[in-house]
Amino acid sequence: MDGFFNSPGMSIDLPLLERICRTPGAPGFEKRIRDLILKELKDGNLADEVRVDAMGSVVALKKGKSSGKSVMAAAHMDEIGFIVTHIDDNGFIRFNPLGGFDPKTLSSQRVIVHGKKDLVGVMGSKPIHIMSPEERAKVPKLTDYFIDLGLSAKEVKKVISVGDSVTRERELVEMGDCVNVKSLDNRVSVYVLLEALKKLKKGRRKPSYDFYAVFTVQEEVGLRGANASALEIQPDFGIGLDTTIAYDTPGSQPQEQVTKLGKGAGIKIMDASTICDYRMIEFLKSTAKEKKIKWQPEILKAGGTDTAGLQRMSPGGSIAGAISVPTRHIHQVIEMSHKKDILACVDLLTASICGLEKWDWSF
Repeated sequence: MDGFFNSPGMSIDLPLLERICRTPGAPGFEKRIRDLILKELKDGNLADEVRVDAMGSVVALKKGKSSGKSVMAAAHMDEIGFIVTHIDDNGFIRFNPLGGFDPKTLSSQRVIVHGKKDLVGVMGSKPIHIMSPEERAKVPKLTDYFIDLGLSAKEVKKVISVGDSVTRERELVEMGDCVNVKSLDNRVSVYVLLEALKKLKKGRRKPSYDFYAVFTVQEEVGLRGANASALEIQPDFGIGLDTTIAYDTPGSQPQEQVTKLGKGAGIKIMDASTICDYRMIEFLKSTAKEKKIKWQPEILKAGGTDTAGLQRMSPGGSIAGAISVPTRHIHQVIEMSHKKDILACVDLLTASICGLEKWDWSF
């Protein structure tokens, strides 16, 4: 077993993961998380070249052993959030979503409104005590909620304006063998991509081909950053990095579970936006087997990832697949992943980008 790729003694860098998850970055408002990623890349000297493209995605190039081909891995740095659309005469904020939310999870949850300064607010709605029986029976809608900052309209408007972004407010906690925090979708993959670059540096390994580690923008509203980056880079190989559903909870049927926590890295077969290239699927499976990295298959009937952009935006397409972090409670107020699955994803990504030239990619 190659200890460089599979490190049972490794542990999660929880302070780094916590900083990555805590830092705000709703779609179109990624500056703070982009600055954090740039600092990690530059302070750690993790890439040969680092730049920011016109849309705001971070592109880090690690030069490979062989020239002539390229591989791009994409981890989106935006998180689901909201945008302020109205401040009423009593100081309450109305909003539109930036990305998909499960409204039933929002009641009385804290959020942060990012204006001239950050203000903590709470998601308010009509109290159940004064709801009619019909209202109680209805499924909540986003339009049922408002944000209460505990301030008058005059005070709110000094700091907050229409067009400001809103993100969730939740710190990272350890729960058993898992981490629980907001925005694991997809900050855990940002962490995976950074850790893979660190492993390459520490092990003095080079990827098979020029490796573009791209931290993309605006995935949650339509894969926009990945589409632009893939069109520019034109990779021969693409690896999407994202979370996936772990519906391994009470009430689920085996065919619904997609993945399970603690069972290893997810190797995507398909989702609603991508049927992964069977050559990449077999390559990832073979790599995991060779390096003794725990993995599980992933088929997701709804939802998509940057993998679609990697596969289709390069002229003629690319040989694309994805490595997924199994995650419970996705697109809710908090999300949860297993530490060993996260480490397995780091190992699988690192091993894969170093072994591409050894595989027969012919049809």
